[in-house]
Amino acid sequence: MRVLVVTSVPAEAEAIRSHDGATVVVSGIGRTNAAAATAETILEHGPFDAVLNAGVAGALPGGGLEVGEAVVASCCVYVEEGLVTPSGFSNMAAVGLSLGDFEGNTVPVDARLLSRLAGHFRTGPIATVATCSGTDAAAEAVVGRTGAIAEAMEGAAVVHAARRQRIPAIELRVVSNTTGDRPRQQWDLAGALAALGPAVEQALSSL
Repeated sequence: MRVLVVTSVPAEAEAIRSHDGATVVVSGIGRTNAAAATAETILEHGPFDAVLNAGVAGALPGGGLEVGEAVVASCCVYVEEGLVTPSGFSNMAAVGLSLGDFEGNTVPVDARLLSRLAGHFRTGPIATVATCSGTDAAAEAVVGRTGAIAEAMEGAAVVHAARRQRIPAIELRVVSNTTGDRPRQQWDLAGALAALGPAVEQALSSL
């Protein structure tokens, strides 16, 4: 099985051990870099049987995730796309627009990949943000819009780009920090990176 593993920064890629059949690329941070790198790599080095977005993430309030814990996306949700009005936020479905062949802001992950990984990892929605949550209000807004238990900056874009190429895709994250008011956040980036390699190895072995 040929799997494309997309990370955002070199430290994430370096944390992932080599695995037969896996191609690891560093996309750069954010949705534009992630989508472009995923599409370019598929077109230049494919075909691939699956795409895995892997990296670290922030735990959102109420999700029950601990720093150092691995989580697999049950879906990937764009946070910002939509309309803000005096009465609140409306996602793409609510304003009658579409981001793709899916409902609203929620990019589905591949059901077969999810079923294979669900027995090994905690699962739940992962939000894809352009601006990370450094206040309690921002973190709560992300949860309110998406129902997500973690946030990162690339997952929906990677899965979306793979979906456009009809390649099964999913997102795997290890929690490096809590979100909310910045002075009270808990961080262990080194520990999360150390846990990322074994988590990806487990995921690749389960696909």
